[in-house]
Amino acid sequence: MTLDSRIVEEVVEFRRLLHMNPELSGEEQETSQRIQEKLDEIGVPYETGFAGTGILGIIEGEEPGPTIGLRADIDALPIMESSGEDFSSENDGVMHACGHDAHTAMLFGTAKYLLQRRDEIEGRILLIFQPAEEQSPTGGSKQMMEDGVFDEYVPEVLIAQHVWPQLPVGQFGVMSGPIMGNSDRFKIKVTGSGGHASMPHDTIDAIVAANQIVTSLQTIASRNANPFDPAVVTVGKFNAGFQYNVIAETAELEGTIRTQSDEMKQKVKRRFFEVVENVAEAMDAKVEITYLDGYPATVNDAEWAEQVHTTVEEMYGESALPALTPSLGGEDFSRFLQKYPGVYYWLGSSVGEGQKPLHNPSFRFNEEAIPYGIEAMSQVAIDTLQTLKNKG
Repeated sequence: MTLDSRIVEEVVEFRRLLHMNPELSGEEQETSQRIQEKLDEIGVPYETGFAGTGILGIIEGEEPGPTIGLRADIDALPIMESSGEDFSSENDGVMHACGHDAHTAMLFGTAKYLLQRRDEIEGRILLIFQPAEEQSPTGGSKQMMEDGVFDEYVPEVLIAQHVWPQLPVGQFGVMSGPIMGNSDRFKIKVTGSGGHASMPHDTIDAIVAANQIVTSLQTIASRNANPFDPAVVTVGKFNAGFQYNVIAETAELEGTIRTQSDEMKQKVKRRFFEVVENVAEAMDAKVEITYLDGYPATVNDAEWAEQVHTTVEEMYGESALPALTPSLGGEDFSRFLQKYPGVYYWLGSSVGEGQKPLHNPSFRFNEEAIPYGIEAMSQVAIDTLQTLKNKG
């Protein structure tokens, strides 16, 4: 069945409404209510209250069979939008800069399309609208499972797609094994002894010590990590000092560590503590470290990655599936995949020249990707159910 253009138009309208009204992780009350209203309109039953604002919709096929789940994240980021879109955020300092508005709207569109194809559905399809994906290291997926999202309906396979501005519209990123990385966070407080800028010999300069720590941390990836097993150590925030002629007593650093394998994660974490503590000691400074183990790597099941690959190739041809390498971005869907087999894939969404990356204040999503997102996810769901049923 051909995708009705009216579904696409409704999804575009819904996506823009969500984009104009973004809500931060754990605060998605209005977003959740809007999703519920949309599900009510098309007659899809649902349950609420998972991780606060999460929703589980249920589509029953005309024939009995296995159960699978389709997931979309619903939260936004604490970013002031500067994309220039006519439907830019009306909530100051909050923006859908990671495409979750598109994910949510496309999952609704997928549900509406699947209802038109109910006679092809042999089993049950769960619609998982997940809050707090951006709230690392806590996240919403773990809480949804703890709140019993799968207590009644247990999925045999879980599937998610994410808009990907590095790919043109019409292309997909599908791979088995790791596709997204381990995502850890850290905070370092360096304490020295402040004093007058003209008398550095009477002080322990926290800024100098912190600078040495930042520089030394870069040697972990360049000198301790195997170049064929990715690792990134980034200090993204550095706060210190109050006055130009005062040597700072304290400095605070915040950053992230990204790895692909668990073995490399543990190695980098160990070296991180050794480097920070030893450099601080060498500079006669004291240091306090807060280390947060974040999202694990997102690891696709080989069988279901192949299923998505086959479906997409049959729909759009081999050229829609370029060879790609994994990203070290973090993803809360990883915790779902630790419990249930499944696959997470990328949906090409570039606007072309001038495209900004995810999490950028000027990020834009190409709405021409919406039909691909709806068609692909719908067909993947139907094909996955059929494969499961054939396996018996």
